[in-house]
Amino acid sequence: MTSHETENTPRARLNPTVFFGSAFFIVIFAFWAMFYTTQAQEIIFTMLGWISNTFGWYYMLAGTLYLAFVIFVACSRFGNIRLGPKHSRPEFSLMSWASMLFAAGIGIDLLFFCVAEPVTQFLAPPTTDGGSMEAARQATVWAMFHYGITGWGMYALMGMALAYFSYRYNLPLTIRSALYPLFGKRVEGVIGHSVDIAAVIGTVFGIATSLGIGVVQLNYGLTFLFDIPGSIAIQGALILVSIVLATISVVAGVDKGIRRLSEFNVLLALALLAFVLVEGKTIFLLNALVQNVGDYISRFTSMTMDTFAFRLNNPDTAADTSEWLNWWTLFFWAWWVAWAPFVGLFLARISRGRTIREFVIGTLTIPFVFTLLWISIFGNSAIEMILSGNADFGQLAMNNPEQGLYALLSQYPGITWTAGLATLLGMLFYVTSADSGALVLGNFTSIIPDPNHDAPTWLRIFWSVVIGLLTFALLLTDGVSALQSMVVVMGLPFSFVMFFVIAGLYKSLRMESFREDSKMASLSGQLSSRTSTGEHGAALDWRKRLSRSMDFPTVEQIKAFQQDICLPAMEEVCEELNKQGARAELIHGEEDIPHLALNVMLDDEQNFTYQIWARSFETPAFAHREYDQYYRLEVYLLEGSQGYDLMGYTRDQVIEDILDQYERHMNFLHMSREAPGSSATIPDSPELPE
Repeated sequence: MTSHETENTPRARLNPTVFFGSAFFIVIFAFWAMFYTTQAQEIIFTMLGWISNTFGWYYMLAGTLYLAFVIFVACSRFGNIRLGPKHSRPEFSLMSWASMLFAAGIGIDLLFFCVAEPVTQFLAPPTTDGGSMEAARQATVWAMFHYGITGWGMYALMGMALAYFSYRYNLPLTIRSALYPLFGKRVEGVIGHSVDIAAVIGTVFGIATSLGIGVVQLNYGLTFLFDIPGSIAIQGALILVSIVLATISVVAGVDKGIRRLSEFNVLLALALLAFVLVEGKTIFLLNALVQNVGDYISRFTSMTMDTFAFRLNNPDTAADTSEWLNWWTLFFWAWWVAWAPFVGLFLARISRGRTIREFVIGTLTIPFVFTLLWISIFGNSAIEMILSGNADFGQLAMNNPEQGLYALLSQYPGITWTAGLATLLGMLFYVTSADSGALVLGNFTSIIPDPNHDAPTWLRIFWSVVIGLLTFALLLTDGVSALQSMVVVMGLPFSFVMFFVIAGLYKSLRMESFREDSKMASLSGQLSSRTSTGEHGAALDWRKRLSRSMDFPTVEQIKAFQQDICLPAMEEVCEELNKQGARAELIHGEEDIPHLALNVMLDDEQNFTYQIWARSFETPAFAHREYDQYYRLEVYLLEGSQGYDLMGYTRDQVIEDILDQYERHMNFLHMSREAPGSSATIPDSPELPE
């Protein structure tokens, strides 16, 4: 997009309905939890029990269906579709992208649970005898399962839906955009506001849970290093410091703030991971890692659908099994759901230009591989310590999870340095999650004309403060237990919304397939008209064709060609379309090198647009030209650049090309009408070149 366009792009503004609707609920809840602590605690745990007993099976099934849909889309022909126009390419390198999606998606939770969960699953497993060899083998696998691809499938679902609709169809980067194929412009009203409010509320509670766990972890880190006592006052101070740091980062933006922090986080985490691997029983840890991977793969299908139905139906095991599900699988699945809009939107924000297949493979594998390494090495190190006779360590890690990591590190040399590194890592992970959350919540509650831009600075600061306030309020009720319970409760409504997202995305992707099918169906006609016809109907001279391939036009040549060839051709087609009853218009842009656009309005169906944009490229060395840049006149349709250059065409050839694309569009509309169940609504806003 040109600088002229950037300067004149409307600024982001507040969405008052979504903002006040969600902010009012969250602030009221926070003050209620702070001033009516006992009542809040009772109600929270009552709601948890009801949801667990009523919807436990649903959470398990929903998580499996989300993942199945994501894998299906990636493996199908839809996987080739870009999250943006056809000509778009990724903004961030693979390393930067992987660092940001990992740090925003999990972060500090791994520090809290990497020791505590494997130890708990070893000493108090859901099915086998605690402390047995079988429990030792399964313990780390359970932790991997809870942090595995099922959760990342939820992130991938939301991320690809938001990126697809925002960057391919120029819709707002909010949840309602994913429902456009189902409800059309009605998403701008009550339906859209309700969905976005549900997303904001679920997201805030999900982030608050993660940050509350982080504050408890950081508090103990300060106690371990500096003998600062653990208390709610210290935790409140940590929240305040984190709000300030998160605000500074989120104001800096994605590229300068969040990206750099994310990359630094990953480097510190790798250093700590390598230290434990080298200083611990390296061969045992590597053997255990390989076995854990095999067990995870072989047991995944049964674990993902295991509702513990018979144990819950047995009075002797029902209570313990229900408690285990509440604090582990159900909590994690609800937590992933609650974080899905947050991380999904953030992933969409950093994934423009990648294909759906690249996006899904990267999202499901890159962070999970790191997570698998982290949990296996730390978890098996802790289990090995218990098996070696340190039973006290096991009880400490299970009953006080925030102390587990530090207790493990204390068994190795250089505890002061490693504990300091773990505490710094926790703080940075905390800030990364908080600033990413504030950025996303600001976007959710704004009306942003350009999805490449973000919410106003003051709004991001507001959400940074609200996240801290809610985190503190939930810590007052019952610490980590209340945080976990509220995630299960607040994740339920949005889990239903995610199925609507699946339906909307699938409908739109089917329309994309019709577009490609229509292209193939009309290809023979396009080829014959383009290759057989030259000026005045004569065959195109091969010398002219060769000359066109060897030419590298200047800006003056491009402008002259637009004025002398392209504009008259488009005017002629536009005039004839209007004569035959169509409603066509020709737009002549005001850029330095103006773009041309022929638009045909088709009432309730997707409009047709044929645009010509000039794109500059570096002149190749073999061209032996004095100028550094040359230009191509590329054709753009609603889905982006078509990748071919009009420079050198005759006026008749340009007309033929317009008609080729128009006939293809008509064929696409015909195929989409005839296909059963394909009444998806597709927006008409084209994505313009950058």
